[in-house]
Amino acid sequence: MDRFAWLRRIAALDPAHPTEAEEIHKITAAIEFPWDVRQALGLALFRTYAVPSVGELLARTGEFTAHTQKRYDDTVLLLGATVDRGFDDPDSRTAIRRMNQMHRRYGIGNDDMLYVLSTFVVTPLRWLDEFGWRRLHPHERRATVTHYRALGRRMGIRDMPEDEAGFAALMDGVEAERFAHTSGGREVADATLALLATFPPFSALPAALVRRSTTCLMDPHLLRALHYPVPTRAERAATRAGMRLRAAVERRMSPRTTPITVDDLPEVRSYPDGFDLARLGTFAETVRPSSAAAGPSRR
Repeated sequence: MDRFAWLRRIAALDPAHPTEAEEIHKITAAIEFPWDVRQALGLALFRTYAVPSVGELLARTGEFTAHTQKRYDDTVLLLGATVDRGFDDPDSRTAIRRMNQMHRRYGIGNDDMLYVLSTFVVTPLRWLDEFGWRRLHPHERRATVTHYRALGRRMGIRDMPEDEAGFAALMDGVEAERFAHTSGGREVADATLALLATFPPFSALPAALVRRSTTCLMDPHLLRALHYPVPTRAERAATRAGMRLRAAVERRMSPRTTPITVDDLPEVRSYPDGFDLARLGTFAETVRPSSAAAGPSRR
């Protein structure tokens, strides 16, 4: 299997067809660029913290500060189910039902959910444009939009854009209008930064270096909203050079033959004995997963 075999498969599929779009998105997110997509989605989380209604809500729940690892893991596992197994799989339906239950519990409005969805579409595409080991095929860009629109429909999100340009305009517009500093948003961002420093391979580096390197990848308006120091030009250039070097090395590696699934991720550490999608997240009774009914077991 040569390095561009998956790209040829992507080119042969139709991103407008729901099933084929799922296959394209899985190849992109789980075979060709799994590490990059995870890093980009991690940065997308920081963007949501800078929207006051989102950052303050996350701080009030205490989940992202008192139980940061678990909250991160639950998010990865619930969203990952839809990529790993497709929307029609019973596990994916369980994951989406769990997300919808949590959103209803906290009364999260359509505008906030639509903005968060836009970050999941736009941030990975922009990351891969800058740091991917190859250029994205147009089918991959369209399939990303198709995937998240399908997720949005299942979550009852209204007024979704039709294409990447629409999602980008929505995300940029919300950030220009609504980004602002809040103590809650900063608190959640700090907790997430501290967690990222414990993930391999970053755990081998000084935590301060990981934190600074991560902020080098954030947009200036995001840094201002979170009240993080703006890195120097030299720091930004060095960080980006390191990312591009990594991409150059990966380009010369043998292609993956199987997807990287959420079960394979070393940073997901809350459930060494397995997890149950129906019991992830928070619950009305105790804000703990133990009060939920049992569901399909994973791992």
